[in-house]
Amino acid sequence: MIVGVPKEIKPDEYRVAVVPAGVEQLKRAGHTTLVERGAGLGSGIKDEDYQALGAVIIDSPKEIFGEAELICKVKEPQPNEIAILNEGHTVFTYFHFAASRELTEGIINCGCTAVAYETIEDRDGRLPLLAPMSEVAGKMSIQEGAKYLEKPMEGRGILLGGIPGVEPANVLILGGGIVGSCAAKLAAGLGATVVVLDIDLYRLRYLDDVMPANVTTVYSTPEAIRRHLAEADLVIGAVLIPGARCPMLVPRDYLARMKPGAVIVDVGVDQGGCCETTRPTTHADPTYVVDGIVHYGVANMPGAVGRTSTFGLTNATISYLLRLANEGCAKACQADAGLALGVNTAHGTVTNKPVAEAFDLPYEPYTL
Repeated sequence: MIVGVPKEIKPDEYRVAVVPAGVEQLKRAGHTTLVERGAGLGSGIKDEDYQALGAVIIDSPKEIFGEAELICKVKEPQPNEIAILNEGHTVFTYFHFAASRELTEGIINCGCTAVAYETIEDRDGRLPLLAPMSEVAGKMSIQEGAKYLEKPMEGRGILLGGIPGVEPANVLILGGGIVGSCAAKLAAGLGATVVVLDIDLYRLRYLDDVMPANVTTVYSTPEAIRRHLAEADLVIGAVLIPGARCPMLVPRDYLARMKPGAVIVDVGVDQGGCCETTRPTTHADPTYVVDGIVHYGVANMPGAVGRTSTFGLTNATISYLLRLANEGCAKACQADAGLALGVNTAHGTVTNKPVAEAFDLPYEPYTL
């Protein structure tokens, strides 16, 4: 099979979908990998590194899309990429369809098979291709939140960990999954006072056992959210429902309870976000202020640390990419029900129920 790896064109996106070691594995399995010139530079990977392990370097993305059957990306296809996709393509990437009707309709209309990293499950029901980027985003949420608490960034002018004689910042984390636990661990390590809210009591018990003493777990209710928002200097939105839009946990009127200059980092922005006032931003222009609260809504946070993110992501994706290349999408999904959950659209139909429900579109199960 011919596998295509185009250069990512979303603004400030520095990741690449396949590293040279992956090219070598694909070659050993009998596949040809076309890599767009310069695709790896944002992750510190030269074209020569790809060529040394068997990649064919291509100048034009149109040529890659024209020849490759399996397109491997990091972020969702952009409009000019959708324009050159067709029913013969299988596209393997993050899609996050529930956040964008335009993207969903574009992919339906082009007819390609969309295999979304974020809805693939392993045998234990975990999300193996979302996990590494959730780890990056969780840690980055604290790193970025600490920066935007600074007064020149329109924040409250608070040092996250405080100093002797001056109390540290209060960090509220909505969601105790991978994003939330990584954020809590880093915030606690910096000395902040951390509260993690979740509705899963088993998860809260686990976090209570493994987190340091400056992390408190609280069962999430609207009352608990309102109460802890009033104390928070930094709020991390870390809620996820696979394939679906994030639940709305912070309506706009809750912002009035918060301290002026407090910061919200909504990691789930690419799934719509858990705050009513969240909207997507970019690394070039990451924040805006609503009702005195600083909002950080960058939709591709891990893209800023391209090298770490690329290698973390490709460690997880390569085994699935090899299966898709070796067997084709239908056969690979027939052998792995968790991989089949990654098929969000196929041949002009929506095959993921939460995506169909998000936009009131017809749903058809993926037929193997």
